Amino acid sequence: MLNLPNSLASLRILLAPLMFWIILNPELFTDNGFDITWNYYFASLLFVLASITDFFDGFIAREWNQSTLLGAIIDPLADKMLTLAAFLGLMMIGEASAWAIYIIIVRELFITGIRTIAVGEGINVAASMAGKVKTVAQMIAIGFLLMHWPFGNALLWFAVFLTVYSGGEYLWGFRKALLKDEIS
Repeated sequence: MLNLPNSLASLRILLAPLMFWIILNPELFTDNGFDITWNYYFASLLFVLASITDFFDGFIAREWNQSTLLGAIIDPLADKMLTLAAFLGLMMIGEASAWAIYIIIVRELFITGIRTIAVGEGINVAASMAGKVKTVAQMIAIGFLLMHWPFGNALLWFAVFLTVYSGGEYLWGFRKALLKDEIS
């Protein structure tokens, strides 16, 4: 069960709290004579590396036929752990709106619960295009916010919109799958 794609998802799970800790502890750099921007750079580097594992675990699982039930469960959880670690850290240092983060967390928890039920029922839980675009938008917003670049908050609210939209789309698809299963 612990193939390469699942190992990459597990690595993402390990990198999430490390990145969170770095976001919340800028003194790690400033107390050692470095400018606080090094904190931003290092947190961003960890986030980018972890995000790259998200692409490769899915690609390898599909191309090498290594998709597993464990992977279907831990991959989206690893994604949530990474993005929520970044969003919560950014919120705690005052760089992200608490309301935006609340909306994202509620949607992610709700849909993760639905996905878990779907996997248990044998219902296809593949991410939709809207879900993939939502993830990319969240990752771009996190990158901008971590680096304190302009338009970070505008990108965050755009990601919130896509998060809510893709959540609604997922619920609609889950409902249709349940109704189809009842009819069969």
